[in-house]
Amino acid sequence: MIEPIQSHDQLLTDIIQMRAVTNALHLWWLGQSGYLVQWQGQHLLIDPYLSDSLTKKYAATAKPHIRMTAIPIAPERLDFIDVVTSSHNHTDHLDGETLQPLLEANPYMAIIASAANQEFVADRLHVAPARITPIAQDTPVVVGDFAFHAVPAAHQELELDEQGHYRCIGLVIQIGPWTLYHSGDTMYYAGLEATVMRWPIDLALLPINGYDPARGVAGNLSGSEAVKVAHTIGARLVIPCHYEMFTFNTVTTDEFVAAATALQQPFQILRCGERLTMTTPSPL
Repeated sequence: MIEPIQSHDQLLTDIIQMRAVTNALHLWWLGQSGYLVQWQGQHLLIDPYLSDSLTKKYAATAKPHIRMTAIPIAPERLDFIDVVTSSHNHTDHLDGETLQPLLEANPYMAIIASAANQEFVADRLHVAPARITPIAQDTPVVVGDFAFHAVPAAHQELELDEQGHYRCIGLVIQIGPWTLYHSGDTMYYAGLEATVMRWPIDLALLPINGYDPARGVAGNLSGSEAVKVAHTIGARLVIPCHYEMFTFNTVTTDEFVAAATALQQPFQILRCGERLTMTTPSPL
């Protein structure tokens, strides 16, 4: 089992202490595609998976979800969250055993999900659909200092509902002077970079586990594809994710690092529980 570099009391102390550093953006990787973002005392959770629900669900099946990295913190200890997002309906991005304790600890927390998934999310969390804040492409959502813009994600196709809303999305998130791009789960598709390039991206958070039909799961960007996307959109920094969570669906970072090095694309590898602090946003 991979142990987070910071977890439980130590991680919580780091989060609390960083509130005093108000001139910087702080981000912690929580495993898989989950991140905690802090800006001037406000807190955003992106796609958190902080339980063993999938390990329990698939334990007696042909595709056991054997967890590789220990849970860095219990969700109920994060009792200061302003907003949480879910990029799509797969449990490692929409986990009831994570989100229900979070809701109990944060009764006024905003929950943002694709407009196509509003009723599904509400059903999983046992709340009314009105409790979920829907987001659609070209219709931004603002919560405090966080402004969210939905962009299509192909996991593994660009899938629309009857109203033309994408079922899988990424998010461009403007936070004060910063702009982040969290792609959600997506394969490469024509037009991806052009959509995201409408914003100057300080930090791109991209999956690298690729597409292998033998795994029996929907595909994602590979390490080299993630670097190509980051480089094309002009991301000042790219961080890989969606690996080291389940033994059947992981990769090393070798391909990602080699591609980033070849293209001279700035990157950083975070360990679970590790913090990134950014102090200089892109010029306007």
